[in-house]
Amino acid sequence: MKPDGKILPICMTIAGSDSGGGAGIQADLKTFASLNCYGVSVITSVTAQNTKGVDDIHIIPNKVVNTQIESIKSDMKFSCVKTGMIPETKMVETIVSSISLEKVKIVVDPVIVATSGDKLISDNAIEAIKKLLFPIAETVTPNITEAEVITQRKINSKDDLKDACKRIIDLGANSVVIKGGHFDQSDISEDTLYDGKDYYFFSAKRIQTTSTHGTGCTFSSAITSYLANDFDLVNSVEKAKEYVTSSIDKAYRVGNGNGPLNHFFK
Repeated sequence: MKPDGKILPICMTIAGSDSGGGAGIQADLKTFASLNCYGVSVITSVTAQNTKGVDDIHIIPNKVVNTQIESIKSDMKFSCVKTGMIPETKMVETIVSSISLEKVKIVVDPVIVATSGDKLISDNAIEAIKKLLFPIAETVTPNITEAEVITQRKINSKDDLKDACKRIIDLGANSVVIKGGHFDQSDISEDTLYDGKDYYFFSAKRIQTTSTHGTGCTFSSAITSYLANDFDLVNSVEKAKEYVTSSIDKAYRVGNGNGPLNHFFK
């Protein structure tokens, strides 16, 4: 409950667990808590990882994933769902079947590759996410690399990026936010939102740091949090960009690789 007595909106994250605490479920729950939401979680996989990379992945049985969702549904009314790492086709089908009829906004973060470069899900799962999850998504939030995998086209310019946005919308999503559209090697970090009609560009000064682990998870969870708190999509993306930028800027050193953000910098 908020200090003013109002009930916190409930956000569900469906994603993988990061033993290093920087990305996945852990980043999502930290973000929800920081941005005035109550977070519930459905764990799809358990990863053994740290700031230097992913050492092992254990996929949670599909039945257990379904039971987690149904258990939450039977007791709590959530307003938004954020999906992250979904490693298998059958799991995608189960998740869609469980949440598609709920009157909730869904933010799909198509987690395909970790910050370290490790591939996290199968090609078949990628196709299932495109076919089944995108059409029920309020927005989809790939980074440049993920957008290239989804569209099967290289993105080397602003025109390429706009084309990728249109192709992702054509897959059924209401909108798309592609993270990282800086092509001139400048000191600006820019994200692009396309709602099927208009483009919106969100820029911030690039911060020179190694504390970038979980940036994508945090960004999509921040969008989810703001949507749950009744901001419209454009404002949600704008505020999420500001939140992530500050979380990176205020980060402190953890580990010897790509460290996590400081989600509670406030």
